[in-house]
Amino acid sequence: MQCWFMKVLFSATHQATVELPGQAGVLAASDIPFNPLKLIILVGWVYLGLYCVQRVEFSLVIPKGKKPLINVLTLLFGPIPLLVFLIKDVIKTPIAERGNFFEAIKERFLTISDTIKSSKLMGGSKESFIKLLDSSGTELKELYGHGKIRHQDSHILDLTEKIIWDALQDRASDILIDPKSDSISIVRFRVDGVLREINQLEASTCQAIVNSIKAISNMDISERRRPQDGAFVAKIPDGTVSFRVASAGVLNGEKLSIRILKQDASIYTLESIGMTEKQRNIVESAIKKPSGMILLCGPTGSGKTTTLYAMLNKIDFYTRNVITVEDPIEYVLPNTSQIEVNAKAGITFSKSLRSILRQDPDVIVVGEIRDEETAVIALQASQTGHLVLATVHSNSPASALIRLMDLNVTPLMLATGLSLIISQRLIRRLCKYCKAPAKITQEQMRIFEKKKVNYANIYDAVGCENCYGSGYYGRIGIYDMLTLDDELKNSLSNNKLPIEQLRKEGDTRGKSNIQKQALFKVVTGVTSIDEMNRVVG
Repeated sequence: MQCWFMKVLFSATHQATVELPGQAGVLAASDIPFNPLKLIILVGWVYLGLYCVQRVEFSLVIPKGKKPLINVLTLLFGPIPLLVFLIKDVIKTPIAERGNFFEAIKERFLTISDTIKSSKLMGGSKESFIKLLDSSGTELKELYGHGKIRHQDSHILDLTEKIIWDALQDRASDILIDPKSDSISIVRFRVDGVLREINQLEASTCQAIVNSIKAISNMDISERRRPQDGAFVAKIPDGTVSFRVASAGVLNGEKLSIRILKQDASIYTLESIGMTEKQRNIVESAIKKPSGMILLCGPTGSGKTTTLYAMLNKIDFYTRNVITVEDPIEYVLPNTSQIEVNAKAGITFSKSLRSILRQDPDVIVVGEIRDEETAVIALQASQTGHLVLATVHSNSPASALIRLMDLNVTPLMLATGLSLIISQRLIRRLCKYCKAPAKITQEQMRIFEKKKVNYANIYDAVGCENCYGSGYYGRIGIYDMLTLDDELKNSLSNNKLPIEQLRKEGDTRGKSNIQKQALFKVVTGVTSIDEMNRVVG
């Protein structure tokens, strides 16, 4: 294609004529060295090729190993190679997921374009697409001699920003920096709930990176043994991302843990987080009530906060006054009042709840019930005309009741305040680019046939460049719900519910329900048998 344009230029002087303004007659093409129109087309084609190369470089559709070849073909043939791969990807996507064919292609192009806007290819230097700021808005480089940075310091700042940027691009929820020995430290990302080693660095270099992060988080750099907490933010083209930092002295050095707090809660809906239609109806019915408590339970990292925000997105913030108490504020909710717990400043869950009740709330959100006072105030609020959404650490709806009783909440208060208890887990989705039909053993076939389960759509994780060899991309929730009906409330209020029986039978029943939900995700091709066993056993 480029050769064709060279021939066009070479022959231009013998083929075209150009009329010059202010001059009568026509000037023969042989009197000028080139044809302006064809030169404009050539320049336009070159820019189109470069633009498409950028899209190829940041596209998840094209395997990394093939990108150099596709880049060359793109320079020659423009958008045609990229378009071929996009169409191929859309065709491979199930019709139920992709919807309209042309809308799906348009969505793929927009996704790649957004990625390019976040890349340094569009901004020149890395400083144009990520900036690390402390709580006062001071940039990281300003902490190093007011912008006068030595070459060695500049290298450390670049590494620090690169680690943060890579974590955002890889959809990580946590960044862990750990000393492996006296001379080596490792950097790991937690992606989809699983840790992945990213890099190994010299201990001296890694300690300098740790100091940079501690400096931007307003932590004491000289203190390496005492645990510390801090926070910083990063400005990127898509907005602002907040980070919470915790350090601790460990064997061979200092460990750093960075939690990435996503800021956009509007993207979460009850449908997108994995609830079935029946489960959505139960939740929406409870949310519409003017009072009562909806309690979310599960272990750490099971997605309780995300579900909490998905439920909040069903509430009309213009007609209901919503106030939240969180530690920390993980998502920003417009048109709500969000309070962040700060123990050093005396802002606790219980104290914040007492003040909230004097602010005419309709909906109260409690990030976590940790103590007796918080539990009692939250349940009292649910009895006095407020809808309360809260979370608690427990393994099942039954163990959530036990947990509240352990916090000295009376059974009568539970019966009159609680409306719905939701237990949940997060399970990884299979990567749509590399998942393959599972090899079902004869024993597994007999089990599935006995349970009358169709195993035709069961897939296994394979691993490719798009999912970094894990075979999974993203997570989805599985849920067990307990609605407190009149019978259960009567049993609670009359103390007719044996605690030990509730602990044993309730946990067994809850685990069984979670397993059924996980099995449904397996037989519908969403996840694998191995992932189901990893999460629910």
